[in-house]
Amino acid sequence: MKHDRILLSHGSGGSLMHSLIRDIFLRKFNNPVLNQLADAATLALKGEAAFTTDSFVVSPLFFPGADIGKLAVCGTVNDLVMAGAVPEYLSLGIIAEEGLKIAVLEKICDSIRSSAKKAGVRIVTGDFKVVEKGACDKIFINTSGVGRITGKSRMSAQMIEPGDKVIITGEIAQHGLAVLAKRKNIDLKLNIKSDCQELASMLVPVIKKTGAVRFMRDPTRGGLATTLNEIARSSRKGILIDEKSIPVSSQVKTACDLLGIDPLYVANEGKAVLIVENKKSGRIMAMLKKHPLGKRCAVIGSVSENFKGRVILNTPVGTQRLVDMLSGEQLPRIC
Repeated sequence: MKHDRILLSHGSGGSLMHSLIRDIFLRKFNNPVLNQLADAATLALKGEAAFTTDSFVVSPLFFPGADIGKLAVCGTVNDLVMAGAVPEYLSLGIIAEEGLKIAVLEKICDSIRSSAKKAGVRIVTGDFKVVEKGACDKIFINTSGVGRITGKSRMSAQMIEPGDKVIITGEIAQHGLAVLAKRKNIDLKLNIKSDCQELASMLVPVIKKTGAVRFMRDPTRGGLATTLNEIARSSRKGILIDEKSIPVSSQVKTACDLLGIDPLYVANEGKAVLIVENKKSGRIMAMLKKHPLGKRCAVIGSVSENFKGRVILNTPVGTQRLVDMLSGEQLPRIC
C-alpha cells in the first residue's frame, strides 16, 4: 500500500477506500458472499435463527492472550451460542481514527480472520469508516452475528427450576485483570492472560446431545456475580453458590488481593454459566471436562425455592452473604 497510516480519505468512498477494501478486507476475509461487495449479504438459512450485535471499544487494543479483533469475533460468536445457536455468519463494522497505522489494522484483521476460522464463521458483509484524530480511541469494531438454533428444546430463564445445578466452565476473572494490568502498566509478574475464546466447539455438542441445558449466559461485564444476579432476577428463583467451589487460579487470587478487587465481579470472555437439569449434570460435566476449554469446569451451586431473585454465597467459614449486582465501575472498559 502507498500509505502507512489511515487518512481521512481512506473513508471517503473514493479510490483510496476501494484499494484499502481490496488490499486488506477482501484479501483477508475472502469468501463468495463477501466478494460480491453488495449492499447486503444474501444468506441461506434453514429453520429458526438467532441474531446478535455487539460493539468493542477496548483499550489497549492488544493485551495478554488476545486483542480487540479476537475479542470482537469471540464475543459475538459466544452470544449466539448462549442462545443455543450454531454460529454461521458475521458482519464486521470498523471505525478507524485518522493516523492509525495500517500495520495495526492489518494485525487486527489477521486476528479476526484466524478467530473466525477457528469458530467456523464467515464474515459476509461489513463497513469501514474513518473519523478525525481524537474522535475515537484508535479503532472501534462492531460485529453482528447470525446462527441457527440447535438442540432439542429452546432455552430460557423461565425454564429454570429449583434443584437445577449451576455450572461455570472454567476459572474466572482472567480477562478483566489482563486488560487492567496492560492498560495501567501494572507488572504483577503473575502471567495472567485473557481467557478470550470461542465457546461453540465446547457447548454446541452439550446442547445437542443432552437437551438438559435450561439456560446459559457468558459472564462478561460485571463478572460472575452480576451474571448470576441477572439469571436470578429473570427466572425469579434463588441461586445458592459455594465460594469454595468457584474455580479461581492462584495467580488471579493473588492479583485480586493485591489490587483489592473481588474476582466475582471481574469480566470473563471465554467462560459460560450453565443452568442444567440436576439428573443430567454429571453427564454434562463429563462432556465439558473432555474439552480443552472445560478442564476446570465446576458445579458451583444450585437453584433454590428460597430468596427469590437473589444470589446467596456460602462462605468457607460457614456463613452466608448476599451477592449483589455490580454497582459502578470496578475496572476500565474490557470489551
